[in-house]
Amino acid sequence: MLSKLKDNLILVGDIFLFFKEFVRCAVTGPFYWSRLMDQIVHLGMGSLSITIVIGTVTGLVMTLQFGFGLEKFGGTLYVPAIVSISLLRELAPIFTSLLIAGRIGSGMSAEIGAMNVTQQVDAIRALGTSPIRVLVVPRVVATMISLPLLATLSGFMGIMGGLVIANVEFNMPPGFYVNKVLNTIKLADVFGSMFKCSFFAIVISILACYRGFQTKDGTWGVGNAATWVVVRSSIIILISDFFLSKILLLMFG
Repeated sequence: MLSKLKDNLILVGDIFLFFKEFVRCAVTGPFYWSRLMDQIVHLGMGSLSITIVIGTVTGLVMTLQFGFGLEKFGGTLYVPAIVSISLLRELAPIFTSLLIAGRIGSGMSAEIGAMNVTQQVDAIRALGTSPIRVLVVPRVVATMISLPLLATLSGFMGIMGGLVIANVEFNMPPGFYVNKVLNTIKLADVFGSMFKCSFFAIVISILACYRGFQTKDGTWGVGNAATWVVVRSSIIILISDFFLSKILLLMFG
């Protein structure tokens, strides 16, 4: 038990030192802008279609369930407010972050892990360049840019999906639906969602890159690293979401 606790504390310390080195490389030159652009295209554009699907389907299902549930009590008029605030504050950031953890986090760790076991990382060091500067900084920054935008898009698509169901199933005029949504949503909700996603992006990308650099044992190690990243980052996202939500509620209400 004590040895397991010791190993976990050492792991946390190693990740913190890795993050510290990332910050140092991120704020000092040189910065590889072309690699950053490539990663944004890979992370953001590559996840666009599945993000739209997840956001739209979530909005459809939520509106359907809340609509029929509240209809029994004459509360159908509150559906737009409930759906929009739930999507922007919680569901869109969580679902999108878990999607990125599964799609991007695993791929990121597998890619860097494969480079590590084939000694490509050592080759970068031999050329006198920091692997963290070349491999980690563009990926982490690209994830921090892409994830908040994807989550915002997911929330918007969910609201639009809710509009369709509210109109078709409950005969709610689109104008009324949009008016209720605009009266409910505040800029603080959007910025709070993006703040959450920025934190989740750091968690996903830092864990993925760290585990990639620790990968050993060939292809088995690469697959194990991908699984490790998805499990750990998903757990941290779900747990930290509660504390972030509490902080945002205290700050903005």
